[in-house]
Amino acid sequence: MQSWTTLSELKDQLSKLWARGVFLRPLLTGEMMFPLRLKFKGPTSADLTGRFEEVRGWIAALEGIKRIRIERRAVMHRVQGTQQVPQSVWIDSLDDVVAIIGKRGEVASFEVLVAMTRMRFPTLLPWLGQHPLQVIGLAEEWPLLLDIVEWLVAHPHPGIYLRQVDIPGIHTKFIEAQCDVLAELLDLVLPAEAIAAGQTGVRRFAARYGFLDKPALIRLRVLDDQIQLLPGPLLPDVTLDAVSFAQLKAPVRRVFITENETNFLAFPAVRGAIVIFGAGYGWDALAKAAWLKQCSIHYWGDIDTHGFSILDSLRSRFPHTESFLMDQPTLMAHRSLWGSEAKQVAHNLARLTKEEEAVYNLLRDNRIGSHLRLEQEMIGFGFILAALRAIVGVGRDADEDHP
Repeated sequence: MQSWTTLSELKDQLSKLWARGVFLRPLLTGEMMFPLRLKFKGPTSADLTGRFEEVRGWIAALEGIKRIRIERRAVMHRVQGTQQVPQSVWIDSLDDVVAIIGKRGEVASFEVLVAMTRMRFPTLLPWLGQHPLQVIGLAEEWPLLLDIVEWLVAHPHPGIYLRQVDIPGIHTKFIEAQCDVLAELLDLVLPAEAIAAGQTGVRRFAARYGFLDKPALIRLRVLDDQIQLLPGPLLPDVTLDAVSFAQLKAPVRRVFITENETNFLAFPAVRGAIVIFGAGYGWDALAKAAWLKQCSIHYWGDIDTHGFSILDSLRSRFPHTESFLMDQPTLMAHRSLWGSEAKQVAHNLARLTKEEEAVYNLLRDNRIGSHLRLEQEMIGFGFILAALRAIVGVGRDADEDHP
């Protein structure tokens, strides 16, 4: 079986180097990388003796490849005499590379983008060198991206919504679609004082660069008809921005937080209480409401590793939070309704109580089932009522006939 290097293998080597940006970076740095020696395997002396005709055919095919330079060595054949056999293959220029792998158009495009960037924002040239193929993929968008960078350099901390940016040919969706690239470019161009360093990630793009951001919204239901938040129906379902929520003036003594909308809507009446439709791991909006620190807070999440992780995160903001229906008796009473958690949390959670930590470890370590979970909507309504009575005491604070 022939194991000598073929044209396909040579192309594969060049393609892999191309994918790493090896051939484009020198257009920025001016470094010399040619002549380039490729990995090469030719016939041995034994091959020449035992497979002479195959070797001749292989040599002819190799010599037919354009744009490569073959270095040879002399090998003595007992019948044919001295033979010049290829021992290495070289590429002498970028032009040869693009001719072999068909990337001439990409090189031309990259050269145009480099020239454009050098003229407008030379500080971005190192980024182009690190991401040459990404830049080529953004060839059509690149002039617009530079327009946005230029606009923000001229308008640091703009204090407007992205929708209000008025640059010809650029719309809000374009900026939102390119936030990841723009963030990298802006971090290289803008002065440190124009960047909110603590705001990271695509979702925090607006806040990082001084735009107005969409207000965080908090949805709540009043569980006591004596609490009048707004004129209108009793026990309203209300959505407020975080600032308005933080300024509420109402006799709320107890707050329940649930991650499931059906449970949020069906949550029983409780004196002096509201229920909040949870926000997963994002508790920044609630943290603005100082009055919550004076309330009893009960968190009801799924009995799985993520549910306990969310509880742990909430306690970083409100340490006095208690869990609700996230205990082992509730878990074991609903064995027939257990489901599966696709990907578990594995790290330790420092803010759990001993009882919560015991359940968390049961789940995380798969002691009673693999990737086990009990979703909160699976819990029977009677369990909810019993748990509420245990919390608020006897009477009609939480009952099925209390509207």
